[in-house]
Amino acid sequence: MVIAAGGGRRIGGPEALLQHDGTPLVDRAIETVRDAGCEPVVVVLGAAAEEIQAAAELKGASVVVDKAWGRGMGSSLRVGLTALTSTDADAVVVVPVDMPGVTTHAVRRVAALPYSDVLVCATYEGRRSYPMLFGRKHWPGISTVAHADAGARPYLLAHKHEVLDVACDRIADGARLESPEVVAAFKLTIPAQRDRR
Repeated sequence: MVIAAGGGRRIGGPEALLQHDGTPLVDRAIETVRDAGCEPVVVVLGAAAEEIQAAAELKGASVVVDKAWGRGMGSSLRVGLTALTSTDADAVVVVPVDMPGVTTHAVRRVAALPYSDVLVCATYEGRRSYPMLFGRKHWPGISTVAHADAGARPYLLAHKHEVLDVACDRIADGARLESPEVVAAFKLTIPAQRDRR
């Protein structure tokens, strides 16, 4: 699952529309997840959903729209999990579009145990972050407690002894796009149509 619903208020617009070498970040995230062997791929859009669908290929992904995206990542996580309940997936890997340093290697490492009772988190310098893997058994509980920007954090804290931590420091960058400086460090650009606004 790629979560690409945020409005990017700290950086001036939705992260999904930022580009790296002319490719929207949402397309790069989809490619990263697919190259790691994850199928089906569900993309959760929210802010500027129509603009993103017009600008991005979203190749091979099922798109769902979180109309309550402004409430935070928890809402988008619930929408994505709901969409996946109709599939036969035993687990889901979650990758937020605002972490462009997440690599296929990191997704593969986190997804190495795709079982229904597993919880896995990537760690960077010992801190839990994304990508994360949620076994299907945990989806109802995560959906119940996923609120605001906390996402699955309350559920993971309540089940901390079940979470497998997987170090990804050497194979990925866990930075989030929280400022224009981070955007610049990743060499991301704003599409021309948004630049003119």
